[in-house]
Amino acid sequence: MASTSDIRNGLCIRYSHDIFKVIEFLHVKPGKGPAFVRTKMKSVTNGKVIDNTFSAGHKIEEVRVETHKFQFLYNDGETFHFMNTADYSQIELQKAVLDSPDLMKEGEVVTVLINTEDSSPLSVDLPASVILEVTSTEPGIKGNTATNATKPATVETGATVMVPLFINEGDKIKVETAKGSYKERIKE
Repeated sequence: MASTSDIRNGLCIRYSHDIFKVIEFLHVKPGKGPAFVRTKMKSVTNGKVIDNTFSAGHKIEEVRVETHKFQFLYNDGETFHFMNTADYSQIELQKAVLDSPDLMKEGEVVTVLINTEDSSPLSVDLPASVILEVTSTEPGIKGNTATNATKPATVETGATVMVPLFINEGDKIKVETAKGSYKERIKE
């Protein structure tokens, strides 16, 4: 059994007859009253995100997990296929349990959390950022840069990312996977 002091991003816990992965947390020590931990957790079975507050010292049931490197092969609609880079075994995961499925391109190596009790895959962690090519975007209008103006751009995986006006079709950009936001343009 773990306690609220062990809560961290990526921790998998058993809560309310389901397994949840902690996405965000914040330890709060108000001036009056007991301390507590405010969390945002995502269910690894159905992808539903909930907010929950634990009082300080509350016991939580941690789920033991192993991490393995998998390569994203392809998706056929709602099912995504991955291959273990060590033993070449393949697994299938539903789109609902993936954090940012629209930012994964074929061949991308990701980290998969696997429950040690029953060897079931729990969640997929993408790298902190991915490099994607812009496939379509409107041309930027010259002189329209008085503020930090952005425009929508579609990348090679089909995702839409807001980018600065100077980004054109064919440019490679770095996208932060946690927020799905533009970081920088990649020079070749």
